[in-house]
Amino acid sequence: MAKSNQKRSMTTEEAGRKGGGKISRKYDQEHFEEIGQKGGEKVAGEYSQEHFGNIGQEGGETTSEKYGKEHYEDIGQKGGRNSGNGSVPNS
Repeated sequence: MAKSNQKRSMTTEEAGRKGGGKISRKYDQEHFEEIGQKGGEKVAGEYSQEHFGNIGQEGGETTSEKYGKEHYEDIGQKGGRNSGNGSVPNS
């Protein structure tokens, strides 16, 4: 049986993972912090505080509907345990 020399196409996910890994190895954390800061400043200049408040409110409502009150209780307890202030006992 003859071997095929055809190359298989990469999926978008595979290509993204490969490219992301290469970029991640090329630049350090400071580089990503800098570009994140620049992007955040640009977006903040284009939209009002009301806009961000609205999308935060919508996101919170969606999360609340999806996960319920227990989700917030769980993450609140985890945050309290990790804060080191001792206000929430370890369970």
